[in-house]
Amino acid sequence: MIQKLKLILIIILFATAKITAQESTASKQVSTFTIEAPQLQTSKKIWIYLPKNYLTSKKKYSVIYMQDAQNLFDTKTSYSGEWNVDEKLDSLNAQVIAIGIEHGNDKRLEELTPFKNEKYGGGKADNYLEFIVNTLKPKIDESYRTKPKKKNTIIMGSSLGGLTSFYATLKYPEVFGKAGIFSPAFWINREEIFELEEKNKKQKTKYYFLCGDKEGDDDSVVRDLNKMEYLINTKRCYCLNLNEKKIVKGGQHNEKLWRDSFVKAILWLGY
Repeated sequence: MIQKLKLILIIILFATAKITAQESTASKQVSTFTIEAPQLQTSKKIWIYLPKNYLTSKKKYSVIYMQDAQNLFDTKTSYSGEWNVDEKLDSLNAQVIAIGIEHGNDKRLEELTPFKNEKYGGGKADNYLEFIVNTLKPKIDESYRTKPKKKNTIIMGSSLGGLTSFYATLKYPEVFGKAGIFSPAFWINREEIFELEEKNKKQKTKYYFLCGDKEGDDDSVVRDLNKMEYLINTKRCYCLNLNEKKIVKGGQHNEKLWRDSFVKAILWLGY
């Protein structure tokens, strides 16, 4: 009986130590704040990564706006593993500020879909992007030393976040000059998003597209990405080198694919 109690105690202590050790994996360069989002009739928790030399420098920095902040910096808050954005930017000594916007939990689909889907609903990305452009970005530019021009403003996301990040470049081309589009869920608004791109007369955004060849039960993600790249290339010369597309062999629709691809995307997009 005593041995059993000792064993149970050891297990509890080990589990507690493990939980404590994993309470937060965010680096010291990461902090959070809450901001009112009147366009969404709620408040938003924002995560911000500052370069190591930010406090000792007078430099101005480009900014990356990223969706689904819960999955970017901290294992504790992630759904199925984080992107390690802070550690990866640290390893590059990247002179860039990264802003993570927490998704709205049960409102995530609403916020990150441009158009209403007949089966799943949604369709409030206009409000979400209006919050980023008219409330969050002015606050960030006012509070931190940023380079506010579009050539220094990157938007990035995966899945629904990839869909809305792409949509942001069509709706606000004067704001977002570069975009990392990972495994975009074009399927949920396929007809509308392709029609919108077909009507788009000018395409100046620099894109890094990524998906895995094992996403879903068919190759629809790959086909959609290939089609979107083709449409974009009909609007401008491929020789401009403004698109990069990576189809990862064996890549699945998960944080591992996006985490492993983050550095290459940032380096190619430039900051």
